[in-house]
Amino acid sequence: MSDLSSLNPQQRQAVQSILGPLLILAGAGTGKTRVITHRIVHMIQRSVDPRQILAVTFTNKAAREMQERVRKLFPRRRVPAGENPAAHPTICTFHSFCVRVLRQHIERLGYKRNFVIYDESEQLATVRKILSRISAKGEKIDPKLILSQLSRQRLREGPENAVEDPSSSAMAAHIRRQYESALHASNAVDFDDLLLLTLRLFNEHPESLKSCEQQFRYVMVDEYQDTSAAQFRLIHMLTRNHQNLCVVGDDDQSIYGWRGAEIKNLLNLERYFPGLRIIKLEQNYRSTNTILSAANAVIRHNAQRRPKQLWSENGHGEKISIQAFANEEEEARTVVEQIDYARKIDRIPWSAQAILFRTNGQSRPLETALRQAGVRYHLIGGQSFFDRREIKDFIAYLKVLINPHDDISLLRIANVPARGLSTATMERLLAASQEREASVYAAMRHTDVQDRFLKRTRDSICEFLSWIEQTRAPLTQTDPMPLPQWASAFLTEIEYWTELRRSEKNPETAESRVQNLKDLIAVMGERQTPGLKPIECLETFLEELLLDPDRGEDQPEGEAVTLITIHSCKGLEFPNVHIVGIEDGLLPHSRSKTEGTIDEERRLFYVAMTRAMKSLSISYCLGRKRYGEIIPGHPSPFLKELPSELLEYAEEKGKQPIDVESGKNRFASLRAALNEG
Repeated sequence: MSDLSSLNPQQRQAVQSILGPLLILAGAGTGKTRVITHRIVHMIQRSVDPRQILAVTFTNKAAREMQERVRKLFPRRRVPAGENPAAHPTICTFHSFCVRVLRQHIERLGYKRNFVIYDESEQLATVRKILSRISAKGEKIDPKLILSQLSRQRLREGPENAVEDPSSSAMAAHIRRQYESALHASNAVDFDDLLLLTLRLFNEHPESLKSCEQQFRYVMVDEYQDTSAAQFRLIHMLTRNHQNLCVVGDDDQSIYGWRGAEIKNLLNLERYFPGLRIIKLEQNYRSTNTILSAANAVIRHNAQRRPKQLWSENGHGEKISIQAFANEEEEARTVVEQIDYARKIDRIPWSAQAILFRTNGQSRPLETALRQAGVRYHLIGGQSFFDRREIKDFIAYLKVLINPHDDISLLRIANVPARGLSTATMERLLAASQEREASVYAAMRHTDVQDRFLKRTRDSICEFLSWIEQTRAPLTQTDPMPLPQWASAFLTEIEYWTELRRSEKNPETAESRVQNLKDLIAVMGERQTPGLKPIECLETFLEELLLDPDRGEDQPEGEAVTLITIHSCKGLEFPNVHIVGIEDGLLPHSRSKTEGTIDEERRLFYVAMTRAMKSLSISYCLGRKRYGEIIPGHPSPFLKELPSELLEYAEEKGKQPIDVESGKNRFASLRAALNEG
């Protein structure tokens, strides 16, 4: 038998429970992956055929890690007669499992076994092809939005209160059958089909389901709280007869409801598996008891949950630091200075520090402060602020207005938003510019190049050239022009705001992109120099924005502060964590009360807190910049749920690096705000 002495009593109990339905309620940092891998090895040692074991998770990375751990734990054993010595358990993602099933049985649904899987670009091409046949001339329809609506309708899942465009939803319903027929005609499936066709196969051809049931007699599901309705139906169909289902999850870490995860799959599991056994893993191996006690106190306010109490043998540790700041720039600057202080005085490396935030847009002041301080960082769960599509588009527009002969920038924005200059058209113009050894802009201005195109495209080229000239003209005048007002009006004129909102599947993501641009535009006013022409101010602004000298190159590759969204940090841990922007309207999100998602927002805060191992710092702003103005900020109501005896304020630690005197009233206000209500 494998050595189970390194496991605690609850972990051993979970490993040794093989038959019947089992829920391993694994709190944050309680070693769930270790339990899963030991359980798989233990089953094989108890003479379970490895080929009968199916372990399903959500990402290829998690599946690979699990496979590697099983291989390392797997001891030499005597192979029973008739068993393939190379037999091994199936450890994969939901979609990978469905592909395996469909490769064997999809012919029963009228497909060939050599079906291809369409990625998003191929799905979009299919949607565009259908729309080109049925939409009215000149009608603007966003294929990405249609594809998003198609997916939601086909899966019958997603947030009930999601903001939808009725016209796109109706169009998606209208073309759904044509879309599915087009894929079928090409012997192709998309990612939704992998789940939907497997369910259809099991419903319409019970013999296929029976074959899978007989093959996989022991099923395990990791991160069960993240399963969707379709994934739950799939698992239930596979296990409802033999009942050998083990699910591992934590309802307190269910934070993906917006993309279809249904927490009720975990909360209501007994309804479908009446003999369910529940084993709680509550000993945390990651954090101090101060951090865990605070997290326990917060999550207890969620009524719909399976109770658990995390604890640790890591001691009490430091109190949780609560900080308030005038605005996000001061917050970012102070957090970075505290990180720098810890590195220089306490010898805490950058790699031991992480900054967590609710939305991608919050990274801008943090990245700026880190750059200015010469602190190396890497951003996880989102692009660098200056690498985001909307920022790169805007910068490309500014470059074209400053220098129309900048081919890279012109090719990027020529048809964004759509103005009749397709990719094919721009490729032909690029070829013409190469023939003439001139810029694309110069080639576009030649009438003989224009004459190579049909009248409609030729008109689009001329309109684009005229638009560049008319837009550049005021920028070259000496009259002062406030750049933020100009930029906002400019983006309204070209309908870029509308394009951003139309091109995103998730309304929250779209608004985040809009806000990113507005934040950048507000900075333009701070960089405007009196007496210079607007175009000269734009040149200076771009220079300061784009010149980013390499910093920290003398540090090892991994020596960097981690910037990460809270949604992306689940499963990770960091010695020292700074959670910023914990304000009412950010966490919880402003729409959470009307959408009924306040519990999920609290779970998001709980996940953020339980990433910390040694120290935890939480901050919020008294004001946050929106549209160039400071909007008053208020502490998140979640902060009132933290036990006061576990908290300390920054000035009490003696490590507040700036503005201590002027900050006293601020911290007094913070205490008062936390004690209200």
